[in-house]
Amino acid sequence: MATWRRDGRLTSSQRLLCAGLAGVLSLSFTAPLELVTVLAQVGVVRSRGRGPWATGFGLWRTEGPRALWKGNAVACLRLFPYSAMQLAAYRKFVVLFMDDLGHISQWSAIMAGSLAGMVSTIVMYPTDLIKTRLIVQNILEPSYSGILHAFCTIYQQEGFLALYRGVSLTVLGVLPFSAGSLLVYMNLEKIWNRPRDRFSLLQNFANVCVAAAVTQTLSFPFDTVKRKMQAQSPYLPHCGGVDVHFSGAMDCFQQTVKARGVLGLWNGLAANLLKIVPYFGVMFGIFEFCKRICLYQNGYIVSPLSYKLTPGVDQSLKPQELRELKKFFKTGKLESRKPTL
Repeated sequence: MATWRRDGRLTSSQRLLCAGLAGVLSLSFTAPLELVTVLAQVGVVRSRGRGPWATGFGLWRTEGPRALWKGNAVACLRLFPYSAMQLAAYRKFVVLFMDDLGHISQWSAIMAGSLAGMVSTIVMYPTDLIKTRLIVQNILEPSYSGILHAFCTIYQQEGFLALYRGVSLTVLGVLPFSAGSLLVYMNLEKIWNRPRDRFSLLQNFANVCVAAAVTQTLSFPFDTVKRKMQAQSPYLPHCGGVDVHFSGAMDCFQQTVKARGVLGLWNGLAANLLKIVPYFGVMFGIFEFCKRICLYQNGYIVSPLSYKLTPGVDQSLKPQELRELKKFFKTGKLESRKPTL
């Protein structure tokens, strides 16, 4: 959930580049915590009864430092198509939920965002499953040599539907996710005691972190079951390292509660919550830095190191309009130097 407003001083390609670079770097920076979260959710033996730091250091010693970034490549590669699809779906849902006057309620906006996320997740779901398979495998004795090999192997051995194993949990997880988002954003003005459009950058950052913590905590049991279903395979050593045997989504819920207790559905939550602040911190920081570079190139600010505005430049002009205006003035000066009869 990004809270920065759309800046008309950036082109569409510049916005996409800033958001994409911010997303890739934030994913890469927090990849070890994501890996520990997935291992705890699946129930891999080496993560049982250990904290996130002990699990990470143990993985470092046994498989090497590169193992901490298992699955990160596919996570970064799926970011651009996932984001583009989510944005397109969000726009469609917003138009669908608008009233006759073109207004949309807060609940409808949250539902539009949740449904857009669900649609993009379902379409890109095979890449998420491949990421889980790459995470749970031993990098020293890999079952899959890469992303494409994993896709082809799963398709040939287990069939096309295996690439969508656990996708139903994505649909079920929308409800607690939307409820958590509404709960947080309905109380933001009360918490900060000011209108939402007057929040500072730091307040927006705190809002995103709190909303992410609440929504991910509420939907975490669905994500845990999804990860177990993604990892389970008779063609992998120890069936993918899953700590329970099950025949479907509901059976996975029951077997997990029976073997680990109700709190077993939240295994890995600590590591997941630990990555929220650094994830969004890196995302906000990189996005703002890239944005300043683009604004400097477009001529709106005097330096990429600050937001000091360029004197005499109308900040309401779009980049194309500003370029045409500069070209006009430049051409006018050149023409004035031409000799006249």
